Amino acid sequence: MNDDEKWRDKLTPEEYLVCREKGTEPPFSGGYNSNKRVGAYRCKCCGETLFRSEHKYDSGSGWPSFDRPVSEDLIRYEQDGSPGMRRTELTCDHCGCHLGHVFDDGPVETTGERYCINSLSLIFEQD
Repeated sequence: MNDDEKWRDKLTPEEYLVCREKGTEPPFSGGYNSNKRVGAYRCKCCGETLFRSEHKYDSGSGWPSFDRPVSEDLIRYEQDGSPGMRRTELTCDHCGCHLGHVFDDGPVETTGERYCINSLSLIFEQD
C-alpha cells in the first residue's frame, strides 16, 4: 500500500482534503473552534501533540487559533505561494499533515501570532 492509499484509508474524504491536499475547512464549521475544554491538540495523521488549550484563544476568525505551538520544532513553516496570497503554511514536521497558517495579528500580550488551524487536522485529548 502506498502513502496515498494509507491516508485515504485512515482519513475521511474531508480530512484527506485538508490534511493531505492542503485544503481549508469553511470558517465556523470545525468542531474545535469553540472548544473550551482543557487538554492537548494532536495531529490528526500521526498523533503528535502540537498545541495546548492554554495557548488557544478566540480570534473571531472561525478557526481554532493558538498563540504558539507546544514546540517550534514540531511545526514546519513554508511560504504559501497560492495566487493572491502572502502567508506562511504550517505542517506537522513529523508527518507533513497540513495544519493551517500563521499570521502576525495575534494577541500582543503574548506572542503576537495567530496559528490558525483547521479542526479537521486535529484530535483533541482532554486532560
